[in-house]
Amino acid sequence: MKTTLTFLFLVVSSFLLAQKTISGKVVDEKGKPVAGANIFIEGTYDGATSSDSGSFSFTTTATGNQTLVVSFLIYETSRTAIDVATFTDKTIKLSSSVTALDAVVITAGTFEAGDKSRVSVLKPLDIVTTAGSAGNIIAALQTLPGTQTVGEDGRLFVRGGEANETQTFVDGIRVAQPYGSTTNNLPTRGRFSPFLFSGIAFSTGGYSAEYGEALSSVLLLNTQDNPDQNKTEISLMTVGLGIGNTQKWKKSSLSVNANYLNLAPYQAAIPQNVDWNSPFQSLSGETVYRYNFNNGILKVYAAFDASKFDINQENINAPKKIRVDLNNNNFYFNTSYKGVFGNNWQITSGLSYGYSNNVINLDSDKVNNEENAAHFKVKLKKSFSDRLKLSFGADYFVTQFHEDFSQSSGMVFNSGYDSNIAAVYSEADIFFSKKWAAKVGIRAANNSVLNENAISPRVSFAYKMAKNSQFSFAYGDFTQTPNADYLKYTVNTPLESEKASHYLLNFQYAKNGKTFRAETYYKNYRDLVKFDTDVAAFNSNFNNSGSGYATGLDLFWRDNNSIKNLEYWISYSYIDTKRDYRNFKATVTPSFVADHSLSIVTKYFITNWKSQIGFTNSYSSGRPYNNPNETKFMNGKTKDFNNLSFNWAYLLAPQKILYFSVSNILGTQNVFGYEYAKNPNSAGIYNRREIIPTADRFFFVGFFWTISNDKKDNQLRNL
Repeated sequence: MKTTLTFLFLVVSSFLLAQKTISGKVVDEKGKPVAGANIFIEGTYDGATSSDSGSFSFTTTATGNQTLVVSFLIYETSRTAIDVATFTDKTIKLSSSVTALDAVVITAGTFEAGDKSRVSVLKPLDIVTTAGSAGNIIAALQTLPGTQTVGEDGRLFVRGGEANETQTFVDGIRVAQPYGSTTNNLPTRGRFSPFLFSGIAFSTGGYSAEYGEALSSVLLLNTQDNPDQNKTEISLMTVGLGIGNTQKWKKSSLSVNANYLNLAPYQAAIPQNVDWNSPFQSLSGETVYRYNFNNGILKVYAAFDASKFDINQENINAPKKIRVDLNNNNFYFNTSYKGVFGNNWQITSGLSYGYSNNVINLDSDKVNNEENAAHFKVKLKKSFSDRLKLSFGADYFVTQFHEDFSQSSGMVFNSGYDSNIAAVYSEADIFFSKKWAAKVGIRAANNSVLNENAISPRVSFAYKMAKNSQFSFAYGDFTQTPNADYLKYTVNTPLESEKASHYLLNFQYAKNGKTFRAETYYKNYRDLVKFDTDVAAFNSNFNNSGSGYATGLDLFWRDNNSIKNLEYWISYSYIDTKRDYRNFKATVTPSFVADHSLSIVTKYFITNWKSQIGFTNSYSSGRPYNNPNETKFMNGKTKDFNNLSFNWAYLLAPQKILYFSVSNILGTQNVFGYEYAKNPNSAGIYNRREIIPTADRFFFVGFFWTISNDKKDNQLRNL
């Protein structure tokens, strides 16, 4: 017995002698103690938790050189090589995690909406509950600073750029034809309904090297990853009908919707300022299929749109109205995959195909054009640490455009082009600390139709000066192929890419439902297309001698918190821009630009009435126009534009909504510009006519019914 006790004593003594004590203190970057940090030797269970004073101490049987790991939620994990025999009373300093929720985020030029946005100035609901938007994503975005309201066009004009200088992407893949077809001075709408989209990023400049072929702006639409439940949505409207259905399974889901629009009832009830032979009609549909793999998600998106209208348009240079009979068919297909592989590599890949065909009868003449466009994309991204993320990828754009113009005399003119653009890009996200971050990238592209190569550097910086406020700066070079109206006539004498450089300085403050943004910018345009005829035509002489600039200030304030049940935002833009391009005779402000723009958007929920009401007031100062009765080019100014819109959503039941909206409730007589005669009258005066809205007001009434498993979901977000 005595021998056994002696043996056990020797074993325990040797074990205790083999243990070593590890001790020290955990502090932050300012030397303050960090309580609750987890400290352990890698590969063992030996460790401890730091006390309120940051101190820790534990014993270990490990020997020699080891790795001491110290971790805590809001700090970067520390890994220190130590010698177990000598590591006592040491200090471990933790650095703030650059991935924390309050870390700096680059915001220059970018507005985001979506549940996953780190810094969001809009919510998904805002895109469609804004009074006056009528479910049009583009109309809602026109209440943000940096945009122009061009009522006779309807597309998105950003910071002195034309509408074609903004590119649209769905799940990162380009949409070649994002708007419905139309004719002169008849506004169009975006093709996409908000039914399937969960997030939007709208960049007014300085955007990532990932996106090319956009001179002024990019609009990123992201489809829903996974719907929450099975449901059916039915819409009965004064302008048409709509139905949608979503089915969800264990790993996949399918959403489908279809809409039929016919403006005949509206045009019969509201006096029109144009002469319709047949009202606008369209049949459209969208579908998205999603499949969740173990390491990624596959999405397949498709949309079609068939539309037509027949109108008699006034032309001051024609003895009678010109009949425009337009039929358009459009199809868009998009498939994308996003996932992870290998050692935490992320991959995003996809392709899109767009087809558009217009058949236009202009009195006895006929135009038939067709565009086929495809986009292939692959992107790889990896986080090498919390402080460095690297991405690189490749794009390939294919466009084929063909147009036939047949005159009543029997003459036929053919035009068109084939374009292939290959691009590669690389970009690094660098986090120096929670307060400093940078994004540095470069894009290189080869354009076959222009026979040129282009290098476009991009860089952004952000500094978080306080917990709720920060500054951002962005610079970038951007190129874009001239649009089809020019390229179709210049196959044998190719043009160059149009170019722009962006400089942006942004300040943002966000706290407790309040957001303030101020951004100033400067854009320099080079190599813009010029021609020497009244309109671009087969006999025009084209060149790239055009130039221009745009500089301005954008302000945005949003408050969701100060007044119960009230949300509102105010946006203001000032712009000074001039261009010498197209057939301009001098460097002047283009006709689509208003120097001052102001939007006030309000939304108020009245609990007792089960109602949400909203008002939007849009104001723009007068826009320039050219008056040939004056010697100075583009010397005229229209009167100021003002439009007050109202909407009301009433919950008949949790899943049934009655919705009413009206635009321009004050009946303001807005004028977008003037069309002048080519030749003077007998008194030597050039006659003119006003370009005005198709109607003074737009009324809309709809009933929206949702049938879902939880019996609570409704279409309020889609209105």
